[in-house]
Amino acid sequence: MAIERISCAPDGGINEDLVAVFDTDGLIDLLVLDGATSVADRQVVEACQGDVAWFVQAFAAALGPVIDATRSQADSVQLALASVQRTYFEKTAGQDVPVHAWPLAALTWIRIRPSAGQLALSLYCLGDCKAFAVDADGVVIDLDPYVNPFETVVQEAVAALARDGVIDPLERRTRLLPLLRTRREAQHGAAAPTALCLQPRGPFQARETTLRLPAGTAVLAMTDGFNRLADAYGLYSQESLVRRCRSAGLAGPMAELRAWEAARATGTLAVKNADDASAVMWTQDRVDSDNPTIRPGPASARATEEPA
Repeated sequence: MAIERISCAPDGGINEDLVAVFDTDGLIDLLVLDGATSVADRQVVEACQGDVAWFVQAFAAALGPVIDATRSQADSVQLALASVQRTYFEKTAGQDVPVHAWPLAALTWIRIRPSAGQLALSLYCLGDCKAFAVDADGVVIDLDPYVNPFETVVQEAVAALARDGVIDPLERRTRLLPLLRTRREAQHGAAAPTALCLQPRGPFQARETTLRLPAGTAVLAMTDGFNRLADAYGLYSQESLVRRCRSAGLAGPMAELRAWEAARATGTLAVKNADDASAVMWTQDRVDSDNPTIRPGPASARATEEPA
């Protein structure tokens, strides 16, 4: 078994992504969190690292102790979120915090039960992270074929600003704030939330999938920032990006991503010209060049994570 992971902010600043791996009683749990960049005027919980980075870190820390082979992923998410929610509202007691300032994140959680002949996978997904499997012959399976419908709305708004000559990232973000805040309020107020939000009004509308794959299959999850290599920049097809990651690891594509963005500072139909980018890959049959240390975690789980 080998695990490779990578996570970084585009400028070495605050990383609002998080990748964690939990190894508990024969289960391998891959967790990818992509925090939604704050649209608030100020940070209310954590001034230095920001509320969004605090949120993804706090959620991952709360999830580790409640992971159990007998507990569903959905129930584990609810237990972890309840702990984070209590802490958030304790920290913000007495403050006037608008709903659009509450933190939000995309979440993809892949549970792997490996055996000699096959892999049993269970996925729990909220938001627009991506998940794939690729076998030894390079055949790629999209484990969670989801497209974020709001991304088209944002791209159209950014394109309209560009036609008006607005290409400066700060001015573009300022002009988009009303749209983004309205969207954030709708996500927090949804009866069936589709992203990991702080105080859900009803059960999450998670995409849950179970399947079995041949042993030797690699499993890969990534944030949309990493996946810009395929879906925004077109440097790869989706399948060729996944195959590239399996054959040569994650560091090369990350370097290509950052080099491309640095060379084209204004050439993207997105709110940000570059985003936090993260990926994690699990295989049974390759050596992890980074040789990550697995450190003991709570509740008999062993966990490693790329901190936000």
